Amino acid sequence: MQKNHAYILYGLVLICLVLVGVMWQKTTPKEPEVEPPVLGAMGLPTLPPDSVRIFEIPSSLEFAGEKVPLEIQDVYERLEREIYVNAYWQSNMVLLMKRSGKYLEEISEILKANGVPDDFKYLAIAESALMNVSSPAGAKGFWQFMAPTAKEFGLEVSKDVDERYNWQKSTVAATKYLNQSHQKFGSWTAVAASYNMGQTGFNRRQNEQLQENYYDLLLNDETSRYMFRILAFKVIFENPKKYGFGLRPEDYYKEPALKEVTVDQDIKSLAQWAKDQGSSYKELKIYNPWLRDKNLNVRRGKTYSIQLPE
Repeated sequence: MQKNHAYILYGLVLICLVLVGVMWQKTTPKEPEVEPPVLGAMGLPTLPPDSVRIFEIPSSLEFAGEKVPLEIQDVYERLEREIYVNAYWQSNMVLLMKRSGKYLEEISEILKANGVPDDFKYLAIAESALMNVSSPAGAKGFWQFMAPTAKEFGLEVSKDVDERYNWQKSTVAATKYLNQSHQKFGSWTAVAASYNMGQTGFNRRQNEQLQENYYDLLLNDETSRYMFRILAFKVIFENPKKYGFGLRPEDYYKEPALKEVTVDQDIKSLAQWAKDQGSSYKELKIYNPWLRDKNLNVRRGKTYSIQLPE
């Protein structure tokens, strides 16, 4: 009788073990199948929402024909910082790239015609994002000229005309300033750095620290980052898809066809004058932001070229 009870007990235990094994197999998750990465519109692997893309930093880089010493660890890290800051500020970078379609080609032509390396177009981007901005200190336009410096290099700054807001004329003035600075420093990298902190301030730091090379100087935080912001714009603009920006040619902004109207007499009402030209006050101000008042006083012998949509 006891043996029968033992057999029954063993049988029940065996049945329980079998049932537990079956349930375990049903509840144990299967090993997920590995699928090939999904490629996005730009041919780059799409990443899960919680993933962050790690960018490749250039192994070598130049600014205006001058080597950037990326073998120096802090130089490498400072460049990497600015690349990530700008590449991951996608909304700003996309709009900046779109806006560049209206200006960069002609800026390059002006720089070349005046003997300034093409890389300085990225300095204009760092200064103003290619907008007619005004700084708290009073610097204005694409190239952020202060009024005295603007006048020194041939720009008119008056009550009703401020040519710092004329991006073509201010670019010409900038080339004069940059060439003058290059005569002083002999290095385009130093020229770019001194554009941020001033020629006098940059030269003082060189003398105090017994170093001439920008990359060997300890500078204030803004100027320490400034050169690397310029370099980051160069790297991203010249390799947009590599950093996640796949703009098509038609995505870039373009200026409409413009006509030039030469003016050699006072205009009492720019709104009425624009209307007489078949345009509007709004269009007049958009394409001629250097006109700062509601009228225009023209000195004897002076002429102005006003641009309006055809």
